[in-house]
Amino acid sequence: MSTFCPERCTLGIEFGSTRIKAVLVGPDHTPLAQGDYTWENRLENGIWTYPESAIWAGLQAAWAALAADVRARYGAPLTTVGCLGVSAMMHGYLAFDEGGALLVPFRTWRNTTTGQAAEALTEAFGFNIPQRWSVAHLYQAILDREPHLARLHSINTLAGYVHWKLTGRRVLGIGDASGMFPIDSAAGDYDADLLARFNSLAAARGCPVDLAALLPRVLPAGAPAGALTAEGARLLDPTGTLQPGVPFCPPEGDAGTGMAATDSVAPRTGNVSAGTSIFAMVVLERPLSRVYPEIDLVTTPDGAPVAMVHCNNCTSDLNAWVDLLAEAAGLCGARPDKGELFTRLFNLSLQGAADGGGLVPVNYYSGEGVTHFDAGRPLLLRSPDSDFTLASFMRANLYSAMATLALGLEILHGEGVAMDSLTGHGGLFKTPGVAQRYLAAAAGAPVTVRRTAGEGGPYGMALLAAYALNRAPGETLAAYLHDRVFAGAPASTLAPEDGDLAGFAAFLQRYRGALQAERAALQAGAGPA
Repeated sequence: MSTFCPERCTLGIEFGSTRIKAVLVGPDHTPLAQGDYTWENRLENGIWTYPESAIWAGLQAAWAALAADVRARYGAPLTTVGCLGVSAMMHGYLAFDEGGALLVPFRTWRNTTTGQAAEALTEAFGFNIPQRWSVAHLYQAILDREPHLARLHSINTLAGYVHWKLTGRRVLGIGDASGMFPIDSAAGDYDADLLARFNSLAAARGCPVDLAALLPRVLPAGAPAGALTAEGARLLDPTGTLQPGVPFCPPEGDAGTGMAATDSVAPRTGNVSAGTSIFAMVVLERPLSRVYPEIDLVTTPDGAPVAMVHCNNCTSDLNAWVDLLAEAAGLCGARPDKGELFTRLFNLSLQGAADGGGLVPVNYYSGEGVTHFDAGRPLLLRSPDSDFTLASFMRANLYSAMATLALGLEILHGEGVAMDSLTGHGGLFKTPGVAQRYLAAAAGAPVTVRRTAGEGGPYGMALLAAYALNRAPGETLAAYLHDRVFAGAPASTLAPEDGDLAGFAAFLQRYRGALQAERAALQAGAGPA
């Protein structure tokens, strides 16, 4: 772009599990600049959370880094953009009083403390309500008679909360909303019958509520969602450089932004997002035959039904092992660049045994809904004759990051769900041809990775903002992405190789058995509580 014109650019800001990242894209949908901030969840009083202060400190730091990148590249201050969108980790529980004050610490998607509520709601609704969904957190609070309910005025997701503070509007994109409460895709809103059932359940527990009033209003992709207020501009950019009035698109969840970033919003398409968590989203042609506790039913950012296999654990254990290897290298005076170390180790894994050499890491840092664990203990199991080499060790750890996802995808295969294409994105796919190849074996389907795979959710959010800014009358999100954004975009596709398919199947069989050891470790109280 010869002349930098911020009014024609769009910005996506995403609150991921480990990074808050801002990506600015130009009118040709090419990333122009970015900024990020590293943060980490904490386990406090048995709850996975982030301090409220970290939300705003991280947002401001990511914005400042983006603005500095823009100034360095284009010699201009970032005073405005054409459209802005906020996305974040889905689900969880943010509860507010009438004045907008947070009533309890933010309960993230990672918590598995709502089993009683999730089971009761699933039975009452005839619709799977996973533990991490916002309505499960609310109903668990009702079952536990938590005192904050007396002052409860609204609930939200993290993306919805940040959007509310920046624009003054309590709205939510339909994809993110579908992780709070079931959606009626035909109506484009929360399921009215299930809202009434929830209200009856709450009243029977002595806590009458109007759930529709507690939830944010639902908006589809492309709908106007307010503008940056003067207070919001100061909150985002305390230097005063950013001016109010920037239009916003509906805030979305990381599942929706992943679909946008991978051109996966049409039926028979799907994507896999891999970071701290890993999840697959497959757009459905028809409903599933029955309720599966392992499968979420959510929507695309424009409201189409999606089957979601969500696994809480992906890269945390892998990252810990790489940190340990870097520490060992430091004993010999080496100070490897972390990104280069990951690349070298990923590539080395290709030399490992196809089945992981008999090594079986279980990567459970936290509970896992797909396999019905309420807590986790990372394990590494091997026999004396296992191929305990660095190459096989890395391959086994990469397999482990995908193993629980593969167990969930087996259910969709059994339902005859068609997947013409799967697109991988997120940090796991930054090293070309490694995780992509293993995912093809795990999913039993070709996997495509685009040049922007490492950009992930914030890039997808910027594309949703671009759709809101540029779409023609009647132009669908699927058409906009397929025809205007990704037509001719560089991508690589790998089909599963026979040796990898057999190797991963052998590893997965061992992994199933290792889950018995994982359960035994938890029952025996192994490790810290």
